[in-house]
Amino acid sequence: MRKDVTFANERPVSSDNDILDEARSMNALGTGITGGEPLLVPDRVLGYIRLLKASFGREHHIHLYTALSPDRVILKELTTAGLDEIRFHPQPEIWDRLPGSGFARSLEIAKELGMDAGFEIPSLPGSEQVAGFARDSDVFINLNELEFSQTNAEALKARSYSVSDDKSCRAAGSRDVAYGIIRQDPGSKAHFCSSRFKDAVQLRKRLLRTAHLSEREFDDVTPDGTLFYGVIEGDTNGINRVLSLLDVPGQLFELLDGRVELAWWVLEEIVPEIVDSFRSWYEECYPTYGNMVVERIPIDMAIDFTI
Repeated sequence: MRKDVTFANERPVSSDNDILDEARSMNALGTGITGGEPLLVPDRVLGYIRLLKASFGREHHIHLYTALSPDRVILKELTTAGLDEIRFHPQPEIWDRLPGSGFARSLEIAKELGMDAGFEIPSLPGSEQVAGFARDSDVFINLNELEFSQTNAEALKARSYSVSDDKSCRAAGSRDVAYGIIRQDPGSKAHFCSSRFKDAVQLRKRLLRTAHLSEREFDDVTPDGTLFYGVIEGDTNGINRVLSLLDVPGQLFELLDGRVELAWWVLEEIVPEIVDSFRSWYEECYPTYGNMVVERIPIDMAIDFTI
């Protein structure tokens, strides 16, 4: 937020290779470009679009979100570079003034140039005005369930929003607004994306794709798309000697800096032999860049792990 940085999923981008590595890590079939505001750096965006199309082919679908209303020059450059779809995100302050606005002009130009075009906004009171304009313009509108986050929580509270329950970050009433719009005009191109769908389906599927592409011989992929394995901490040369004496196959462990990662079931079998010499535990992590650890479970705690 308010920083000129680029990320490909969780991966910081300092070169084109970072983008290509992330795409390959999950066998990405498409790319969504968002922000912040990507069109504040149009040359960078154009370069990324050309890079992805050149590397993965014209069928690699690319869509872009923008809160700006770009002119014909920019839209033409985006189309020529290979952008397939553009999703406009007008600010709520102008939702009642979209006809004749810059967004209306940008929308028509994008359609004329052959891009799929429409709107994507949070589902808030007033969304029906954008939905009506989208219907009249014969374009889609995606309504996203409003969520509380670290960056918007105070602003949402100041606007009298509250969470819907104590088990999620969903804003109360957001879903009802979207359902009301869709019920009122079931033949429209209005779509609703719930908070739960983003986490339980979209994110989970990405994690599973990445996990199955990156898993080692000894990793177990959980139903949530995380990786589960065992850890022995200490002098790796000493740990390696112990594993060799115990006839643990080399494909079932990996020597790292100050620790060894190995199959959790192997750790479970050999723990009586190492408990007096090394610290050990079960570990679960995300398969994404940085491999953020989700949980560490002490070795003396029973587990029931089913794939």
